Amino acid sequence: MKAITLSLETQQPVLATSFQGDPNSDVSYSYIPGSMIRGAIIGRYMRQHNLSELDLTSKDVKRLFFDANSTRYLNAYLLSQEKQRTLPVPKSWFKDKDDEVKEDSSITVYDFSIDRGDNPETPKSVGEYFWTNKGGVVNLYKDKRRINIHNFRDRQKGRSTDNQGELFRYDALDAGQKFQSIILCEDGDATAIHMLLVTEPNIWLGGSQSAGYGHTKIIDLEILNDWDEVGIPAKDRESDEMLSITLLSDTLLRNEYGQPVADSMLIKQAVEEVLNISDISLLKPSNIFASSTLIGGFNRKWGLPLPQVPALAAGTAIVFEGIDIIDESQIKQLETYGIGERREDGFGRVAVNWLKKEEFSVSLPKSSSTSSLPPLKKSGSHLLAEQMAQRLLEQKLEQFLQKQVGYLSLAEGISNSQLSRLQSVARQALPSGDCNLVISLLNNLPSNARNQFERTKIGNKSFRQQLDEWLGNPTDWINGVKEVKIAGIERKFDDDRAREDKLAQKYTLRLIMAVAKKATKEKN
Repeated sequence: MKAITLSLETQQPVLATSFQGDPNSDVSYSYIPGSMIRGAIIGRYMRQHNLSELDLTSKDVKRLFFDANSTRYLNAYLLSQEKQRTLPVPKSWFKDKDDEVKEDSSITVYDFSIDRGDNPETPKSVGEYFWTNKGGVVNLYKDKRRINIHNFRDRQKGRSTDNQGELFRYDALDAGQKFQSIILCEDGDATAIHMLLVTEPNIWLGGSQSAGYGHTKIIDLEILNDWDEVGIPAKDRESDEMLSITLLSDTLLRNEYGQPVADSMLIKQAVEEVLNISDISLLKPSNIFASSTLIGGFNRKWGLPLPQVPALAAGTAIVFEGIDIIDESQIKQLETYGIGERREDGFGRVAVNWLKKEEFSVSLPKSSSTSSLPPLKKSGSHLLAEQMAQRLLEQKLEQFLQKQVGYLSLAEGISNSQLSRLQSVARQALPSGDCNLVISLLNNLPSNARNQFERTKIGNKSFRQQLDEWLGNPTDWINGVKEVKIAGIERKFDDDRAREDKLAQKYTLRLIMAVAKKATKEKN
């Protein structure tokens, strides 16, 4: 089979509605579903052939758009900075709960499907990301969102009325992002599909296209003879008494009664059907990392939504042991055709024996400095954006402060009276952010009080030493707080305005007050 790589760039926000959010909001998927791409190409086919509706009895129509064994339109996932199609993060990836993924530093991630060791002590799922592996470096990618508020209006009057004025929210994929889809087709159909796409670079996807959503541009189109979704040759992944299956897209499976269910054990049955083998019937899974989701859609022919059915979510991983029958040809067959239903829409994509490393480092790639938002022209809008960014920054600092206080604890050795005195002076210095008041207090302590501050431990340091470090370099302990951007307005804890407002000094004083208050409560 041939593969057509279809790279897209969103010119407007794209609304690919999922089942998240409340009834008054539409939340988009974090990718462009293959069903949307298939629908857009069907529209082009009908316009090219001057059709008002498709002839479903035509063999060509069936093969091009409705036969999952002939043509499959895969989901358009984010395109990496190296022009590589990303894939969903496996559910078997875990990190320490206190580690945060950042641009300027990496964290260690553990693959529990390979080995469930003692690390990390407090594991937490990596989360909803997409990832690539380039030269041994794992980069995580996250889609950017655009939230807009709309109100219902009367279609004839063109405005809201007493009966139609409710507010609702669209949470869409933001403009300016690049995605890549793959269209798998038979050799004879690759040219026909390519011609449908190459004639016009502009393509409209998703809902609310008349309200400023859905404009997307084709930025690259290529036909490949040899394509592998995971980038590792199947020959290098032949079984060594282990079979691991990782879902690269949501997967629809049915049980023995014909009901759609999100049961990871049905993966084994689906693999048997595709490969026409029964040797794995007696196998029991050694590791399962699964989650479920709801799948629906919209049928434009009916003008109605599709039934909502449960499915296994992308990233689900299941491992079988004691098997030696999966060879190169079987891996290619399974990964080419996929498993389950609606495979023509990109569902049921799998990777076989894909992941091998027990632990590795991951980070976020450096973000682009460009913004898809128009510049703010009015001074009032600029001022409002500054206020919003400032409040968001202070909210982040508040959360970070509470997190730090949770980690810090004073050992016994200091009296409540000294803690109360420290709180009182820090509170006095707080409005002006003058740390010198607290420094003056510490430098002029009586010998007994000084001994208490030096004798009391906080971590592996004395309380006095830690206080000197906080007060001497107030910005050091809040380096983990990232900047905030609102409509091109950026705020950092150490920018000019923050230095003018002595933001770091004020939060350092609040940290000292919180640690002293916590120690007093623990003593009581």
